Amino acid sequence: MAPVHRVAKDADTRKRNLFEPLLTSIQADGSPDKMVSWFTSPFKNPLKNRNSIDAATSRTYLQSHDGTFEKDKPSPNTVAVPNQSILPTSEIHSETSRRPSRAGSGPGIAPLRNGSSNPSRLSHTAPALNGTYDDGPAVVGMAADVSDGTSRLGSTPSKLSAPSSHTSVSQSFVKREPAEDENILHTLSTRLPSSSSLSSQLTPAKSTTPTIEPLQPRPSPKPSVNSPRASRISFNNLRPRSSIPASLAPTELAQQSIHAAYSSRLNPFALHQNELHLLRTRISQLHVTAYLNIRNRILRLWVRNPLVGVTPEEAAGCAASSRWLGLAEVAYEWLLRNGYINFGCVEVPDTSHIKVRKYKNKQSKQKTIVVIGAGIAGLGCARQLESLFRQYHYRLALLGEEPPKVIVLEGRNRIGGRVYSHPLNNQTSARIPEHARCTAELGAHIITGFDHGNPLNMIIRGQLALHYHALRDNSTLYDLDGRLVDKKQDIMVEKLYNDILDRASVYRHRPDAPTIISGDKTLIEAGRDPQGEADALISTTGTSRTTEESTRAGSDQLENVPGGMDKLTGKAHMVTGSRKKAAPASAAEAMGWNLSSNVLASRDLNLDPVARGMEHPTLGAAMDEAVKQYQFLLDLEPQHMRLINWHYANMEYANAVNLGKLSLSGWDQDIGNEFEGEHTQVIGGYQQVPRGILQYPSPLDLRTQKTVKRISYDPNGRRGRSARIQCDDGQVIEADRIVLTTSLGVLKEQTLAFDPPLPRWKLEPIERLGFGVLNKLVLVYEKPFWNVDQDMFGLLRDSENPGSLDQEDYVRNRGKFYLFWNCIKTSGRPVLIALMAGDAAVQAESASDNELINGVTADLRRMFKGTQVPRPSETIVTRWRKDPFTRGTYSYVGATSLPDDYDIMARAVGNLHFAGEATCGTHPATVHGAYISGLRAASEIMEELLGPIDLPTPLVPPSIKTESSPKSTTGQKRKAEEAPASVSESVGAKAARLDAIEQEILATIIAEIGFQPSKAGSKKGSNPYLLFTTDKWEECKEKVNTTRRVATGNTNAKGNKNDIRAAVGALWRQASEETKQQYREKTVGNRQTNIENAATFDARLASWNDRAVEIRRKYLDDHPGALSTEEQESMWTALGIYEHGRKAKRKSGYADRTVKTEETG
Repeated sequence: MAPVHRVAKDADTRKRNLFEPLLTSIQADGSPDKMVSWFTSPFKNPLKNRNSIDAATSRTYLQSHDGTFEKDKPSPNTVAVPNQSILPTSEIHSETSRRPSRAGSGPGIAPLRNGSSNPSRLSHTAPALNGTYDDGPAVVGMAADVSDGTSRLGSTPSKLSAPSSHTSVSQSFVKREPAEDENILHTLSTRLPSSSSLSSQLTPAKSTTPTIEPLQPRPSPKPSVNSPRASRISFNNLRPRSSIPASLAPTELAQQSIHAAYSSRLNPFALHQNELHLLRTRISQLHVTAYLNIRNRILRLWVRNPLVGVTPEEAAGCAASSRWLGLAEVAYEWLLRNGYINFGCVEVPDTSHIKVRKYKNKQSKQKTIVVIGAGIAGLGCARQLESLFRQYHYRLALLGEEPPKVIVLEGRNRIGGRVYSHPLNNQTSARIPEHARCTAELGAHIITGFDHGNPLNMIIRGQLALHYHALRDNSTLYDLDGRLVDKKQDIMVEKLYNDILDRASVYRHRPDAPTIISGDKTLIEAGRDPQGEADALISTTGTSRTTEESTRAGSDQLENVPGGMDKLTGKAHMVTGSRKKAAPASAAEAMGWNLSSNVLASRDLNLDPVARGMEHPTLGAAMDEAVKQYQFLLDLEPQHMRLINWHYANMEYANAVNLGKLSLSGWDQDIGNEFEGEHTQVIGGYQQVPRGILQYPSPLDLRTQKTVKRISYDPNGRRGRSARIQCDDGQVIEADRIVLTTSLGVLKEQTLAFDPPLPRWKLEPIERLGFGVLNKLVLVYEKPFWNVDQDMFGLLRDSENPGSLDQEDYVRNRGKFYLFWNCIKTSGRPVLIALMAGDAAVQAESASDNELINGVTADLRRMFKGTQVPRPSETIVTRWRKDPFTRGTYSYVGATSLPDDYDIMARAVGNLHFAGEATCGTHPATVHGAYISGLRAASEIMEELLGPIDLPTPLVPPSIKTESSPKSTTGQKRKAEEAPASVSESVGAKAARLDAIEQEILATIIAEIGFQPSKAGSKKGSNPYLLFTTDKWEECKEKVNTTRRVATGNTNAKGNKNDIRAAVGALWRQASEETKQQYREKTVGNRQTNIENAATFDARLASWNDRAVEIRRKYLDDHPGALSTEEQESMWTALGIYEHGRKAKRKSGYADRTVKTEETG
């Protein structure tokens, strides 16, 4: 399989500024011709070659294969696929659920066989993987297999390998998932009428698709021992400012850079704790601002186009002056090593071409890194290691080493771990893109927001270009008799539940806020670097507290408190509120409740006996006590109790355990790290993500069906001491370092032996942290009988004693089929997924399929009275607790857990490293948390191989001042206006004076001739929908706010941007053709204006610069003595203006006005 991207030699061809706006415009326009042109014209594309076409092919490929491996299959033979090209299918889907990703291909893109004049870019091959191969034939899109009229992939139905299992498989041409885990998926022992239950133990399918010769990854050139020596890549030899667009206003550049930092989980105005540790003894407070500006600009390059890796040349170009090149070098390497840039499915800068004179040491044996587990954490770690080894090839060569070999071992015969998209029997669908498979998510299901730093955003939308569906919280709740729950009652009970959770959260652990070092926020927002010389090092000036800590110090009443529950995920979201709570009676009345008679308004809830009386208090115990005490205040009825417990079940879904096992003080230890934006589901299967990471830009060395039973490691991590991995098939693999990504559940089972045993400090958090289970029942129908526009609907469960008001009677059943996901828009088939959370998830492990299917069918028939609810045609039951490779689903904070348990889980033991969701304290129990942990483990290994980041010396050289030659003043009277500033003027005072004068000059220029012409600023909207959005935004915003206020009863409630966008989209779809035509005509005029503005831009820019020089000279004439002669010379030189007004060879002196004196001449 060919790499996704090739790094352009010329940074100017990368066009990061055009990536997002141009692709977004084309996608919003929806024109098939434009979309085809975007993906089939790599040499005309304003981005660099192959970026777009490979994003399209990667998406098509990933949605065409099932990610399984066929056993005992010889290496495939080569099949030529000539003259393929990317062309659109006949239908371009426009619905929200099938829209193309923000940075990806258009819908319906498919390669066709033959008949195209374009050269083939899609003739790929698949890697041989230890006798198996991934995803079947690796012809992108697989359209070559269907041109003869067969169905998509043309495979035969699977046979059964277990005599006790039975699967009814209808005639289907989709390649089946072979040999899946028998303990996850369970089959009915007898055939169900009109339905089938999927077996977990399926034999490999024999694909009818042609075999492909495995692609051998491009070998990296091996450096010769006698090769000429090359010094370490030095940023001092690179050009500053080359990545700062001359046409972009400094403030606009700053805003884009700040946004990029937020989009990368970093504070744009403060150093990360690891950055602080690295730099605190080498830079001053003044330098912090310059460093943050550079770091944020580097992130801007990556965020604006993740199809290409950021190069050292580009990073150096983010420095506004050669003085800051050392800071740029450190920022680039820190971001690179820690996985903030150049991660995922991207081809990165290769340093293997750099020649080395001689090794420092004798060439050593190539090291081996073994990653155990091919889930998101393992694959992400392996991919990151391969990427880093490629970028640090020359550094390894200087140490006398080749890039280490990376091997991934997986016990299953599939990849993805707990990300598992199982293909359905019937693959016929017109609801999803043509090459997307009809799948059901048996594991991870939801992407909880792309914004504010989710690394999956770059991979899913920016690199693989996967289609996804945005979820809406438009659910309805059904009572146990099938009637809809009154909306007013639902809102009242939800408010009561949130109040109970809020009061229980008073007892949560509040960690000390970390200390931070901040830059000058004003300068960062203005896009300006500091002036003057360095002051004291930050290690001697102390540190500033975070805003949260300062707030708590100033007022003990404000803190982050639960602001409600997210029904889509079951998690609480936090808002700033008062620690002091209103009296329960007053709070209940404000919610709309009527108080019981003889209730004292001042009576408070007392949870101390539970919270402080138990050795290990739990969240469930505290909340149950609050419910009991509220029953004395309010006349709660059985339906109220059912509603309250529905919310309990939803939180048990989020934590994969009964609330009675969650730590009261630490259950929400990851609060505050949530990503923002709409929740989404991947169309065609979440498993496309691990498959993409496995394959791009070159296949990883993956070995499946390698179950590890013993790990021998060196607890001291001494160099030269190898580790040994023993598999259950008898094979022993030696490694220099191991990354173990197995689940916490497997570690708790102690089925994996360690030699020597893990130390006690490692075993204790394994014992204290919990590992829960969530199970699903997948129901496939031939026709939907539910509202297909609703993404989910809920069901209230009765107590064990019908009509009971005792909270304990609801615990056992409340999570059984409490929520149904409507997956018709993501699977392409009429599919419901019923969730089983809390105790119900545990019960499902031992319940029979018949029992579960009969129960859910009866529930659905009560909910949809008057509608024929048939038996499902296909069913799948998950039993994750029985899966020997996971023993559950995800981790939770157990009652005995300590605040730093997740951090200890992440800590390496010698040459044994750990990754996985249970090692990520900021994002546990999530796919993105698992991926982030893989990046962290890769960073640890790089530090072991290369040592810590080597800081240049000097890190920041002193600024070079322009000194004028001493002149004789004999017989001359020195002019008063040229009197220099007082010799006693401090460096800081001088910098402030010069900065104030410069700001006044710029204000004068802007007042007379306006801002400098900008290409971006002069462009008028050329997309009719975006113009329509601008006109209708406020109108839709007011409607959404009004709807939100009515729904919540809160007069201050506001809708989010996603709801407003949806309202605008609905308004556009409802608009008449005449209205749309008006906007189309307006864009035609705007395009013509843009063309005219572009044609005159250079002339306007030159004219503006000339006038600005004149105004600057006039200002200096009108303000004699403001600047000394030396200061004036330095100013003109920095602006690129030589003596007598001659300009330097720059496009715009004003765009480069911050360049230092030493760079000119």
